[in-house]
Amino acid sequence: MIPSLHQHSEDLRSGRSSSLELTERALDLAAAADGEGARVFTRLYADSARASASASDTLRAAGLTRSPIEGLPVSIKDLFDVAGETTLAGSVALRGYPAATESAVVVQRLIAAGAVIVGRTNMTEFAYSGLGINPHYGTPRNPWQRDVGDIDGGRIPGGSSSGAAISVTDGMAVAGVGSDTGGSIRIPAALCGLTGFKPTASRVSMQGVLPLSEYLDSIGAMAPTVTCCAKMDAVLAGETYVAPVAHPLRGLRLLMPTNVVLDGIDEQVASALQTALSRLSAAGAVIVESKIDAFSELASINAKGGFTAAEAWTWHRKLIAEREAAYDQRVVSRIKRGKDMGAADLLDVIHSRRRWIAAVERQLAGFDAMIMPTVPIVAPKIADLQASDDAYYAANGLILRNPTMINFLDGCAISLPCHVPGNAPVGLSMAAPGGHDHRLLSMALAVETALKS
Repeated sequence: MIPSLHQHSEDLRSGRSSSLELTERALDLAAAADGEGARVFTRLYADSARASASASDTLRAAGLTRSPIEGLPVSIKDLFDVAGETTLAGSVALRGYPAATESAVVVQRLIAAGAVIVGRTNMTEFAYSGLGINPHYGTPRNPWQRDVGDIDGGRIPGGSSSGAAISVTDGMAVAGVGSDTGGSIRIPAALCGLTGFKPTASRVSMQGVLPLSEYLDSIGAMAPTVTCCAKMDAVLAGETYVAPVAHPLRGLRLLMPTNVVLDGIDEQVASALQTALSRLSAAGAVIVESKIDAFSELASINAKGGFTAAEAWTWHRKLIAEREAAYDQRVVSRIKRGKDMGAADLLDVIHSRRRWIAAVERQLAGFDAMIMPTVPIVAPKIADLQASDDAYYAANGLILRNPTMINFLDGCAISLPCHVPGNAPVGLSMAAPGGHDHRLLSMALAVETALKS
């Protein structure tokens, strides 16, 4: 069991531990020669992390705490600007480009809250895949079925926030901050047995974050529990933290889509999902299974690449002209799909999205939230996907499919572990329309309790 932020904070408050001790432990694990650290982090901030931890301990000794994450080691994804550094976004194509003149807003908020930033985490290059495979810095391995003796073995962590997830599962951080354009927080959370929260896109500032899609990008965190994610979300959004109160499960109306989201589901996910639904029903939740017609339309709306292809091509076209050979070729091939999209194609997606959101929200009226498997399969083996383009693209499309629905909805969503401990990690997704973040966290808190019972 991974300790929660609350447990760590209680240890700091009681004097059983110090921020410097927590930070040294995180840095030791990140630097261990036989560990995952070399694949998890693209850059460690050992000196500044120790200085921040020492400062936090001094403030705490004086009776001062700046936030619920005061003195806790956290990691940040490699697409957040840090003043004085070039943001590489898991790539080598930007090496030598100008450094950021100021840190991203979310980085500034973490520092102001007293978080100890231990390092930048590895990711799918430019955040353009849900698998987490990175040919430049290596691929962090999923803790499930990890073969420590074989550095080329193991299963994917999920992406694109791959290193963020493993930094938490392996104790190199108590929470990992990432981005989510089509599931890049919820996918690694689901595949690695963590909780991952994707807020409404407009809730957290994207200033100083290397974009994939300004229409879909959102910033959130992966951590052990719902409450941990709520604490991180408050800091990232610049709000005062108010602890969520569990919403009563009895009478809670949950819509379970029956089309698209269950296609291709494997036996382990299906079993975990059924057990989760049974537990929620036994606790008094009302689960209604129904087709959501709009879900069947999304593939055709995005057939030419959608927002991500159009926007990624716009951002990358000059860099690709200069340094295409430096890219992960599986990533650049997807970005180049946007080259064939015209203004009319993008406008079609924009207009279709408005109608699509309205249609989904009409079906959600009368329900408290929507539930579905975060992803329909357990984590595939890294080697299998590295060896075959067909396997890579098939797995990527399948793994991105369900969470992408919520980004297109402009909604908020959370992935909760719902598997039996020791089995393959499986995530249960809860989602709601945009702006219902606090209520969703309250409902998720109650669901989390039921799933652990």
